[in-house]
Amino acid sequence: MADTTNRLAGIAYLAVDGQSYMLAGELSYGVSTVKRETLAGQDRVQGYSEMPVAGFISGSLRDSGALSVASINAMTNVNVTCELANGKTIIGRNMWTVEVQEVKTAEATFEVRFEGFSVQEA
Repeated sequence: MADTTNRLAGIAYLAVDGQSYMLAGELSYGVSTVKRETLAGQDRVQGYSEMPVAGFISGSLRDSGALSVASINAMTNVNVTCELANGKTIIGRNMWTVEVQEVKTAEATFEVRFEGFSVQEA
């Protein structure tokens, strides 16, 4: 087995409620819990505002013949797990899909974005 001590990027896996899906690419995630904006007045920077944001996991999945894209769209309250090349595991609990999934038939891919209350790195 090859030594992967220095591997930082590349291979990744995605599963929803323990079911693996073909990940075509563009896996991304957000673990931030707040968004801050600087508040500037006419005289000086006066502070910042802070608003909550949803955690997310998104990527491009492959539409295999056995996959129901409609079932992806119907997902609510699911656990999403990603395993990354650098050894990290990303976990999103109680997530739901947002946006509409549109299949691109030339490559049999579609984008999916899960959002939820929290996404954590392990």
